[in-house]
Amino acid sequence: MDFQYIQSETRDGVLILRLNDPATRNALGPELTAEAESEIDRFERDPALRVLVLTGTDPAFSSGANVRGFQASINRQATEAPPEPTPWEQLDPSHHGHMVARTSGPPLVLRLHHLQKPSIAAVNGAAYGLGCGIALTCDIRIVSERARFSEAFIRNGLIPADGSCWQLPRMIGVSNTLLLQYTGDPIDGAEAYRLGLANRVVPHEELMDATMEIATRLAQGPTYSMALIKLLVQKALNQSLEEHLIDAGRAQSLARKTEDHREGVRAFLEKRQPVFKGR
Repeated sequence: MDFQYIQSETRDGVLILRLNDPATRNALGPELTAEAESEIDRFERDPALRVLVLTGTDPAFSSGANVRGFQASINRQATEAPPEPTPWEQLDPSHHGHMVARTSGPPLVLRLHHLQKPSIAAVNGAAYGLGCGIALTCDIRIVSERARFSEAFIRNGLIPADGSCWQLPRMIGVSNTLLLQYTGDPIDGAEAYRLGLANRVVPHEELMDATMEIATRLAQGPTYSMALIKLLVQKALNQSLEEHLIDAGRAQSLARKTEDHREGVRAFLEKRQPVFKGR
């Protein structure tokens, strides 16, 4: 399939998805996002695709949301009349707080968060605003020395509504999160690694080789068990140890029934490398 705003390549069970709109520094506009989501749909459906690598066309990973669209939104808000209060709100103004519509945030963030296969962000340059949030949502971040991360929302008087307020404290702590989000100041790959935001930082020209080394290794692994691990880790952040051990025991029971478990045991006894299938 031909795409206008992304490039897609499959290699050794790895889907490499490259954001490719250099004119906007790979801004996550509706067209690019729709193309990326369509490929993620394919990635989820195809059992031969085992690991997702997300990167950008140099010099940026993604500049975030398309700021040019912000002014149009501001203009619409200025001309729209405020909604009429409902009868319940007229009777009890405090009821308004219970009627506020809930939004689910950027769909691409949730898609990556709920992927049941490993995902890796190969951050090749600027990852600003929503672009930073997309990188944070991937399971692993391999970053170039040219990478730059910025919680840039504050520069436009906005807040990180892309999940960053949930993700970053779990990675780098509350105080470091607030400093990055209050200021919007960019940090480079080395600082991202020091804080714990990046897993590895490598020379720019080695980024994809280093990423593919890890991605290929994961793609050859028992990815069904990796899916179970991801959910256990996500849930454990809000569980007691007792609650976690119950879920972990259930997950282990599922893992013991897989072909990969049987293959792993056979390979160990036969003193050879296992050939996992992800099931």
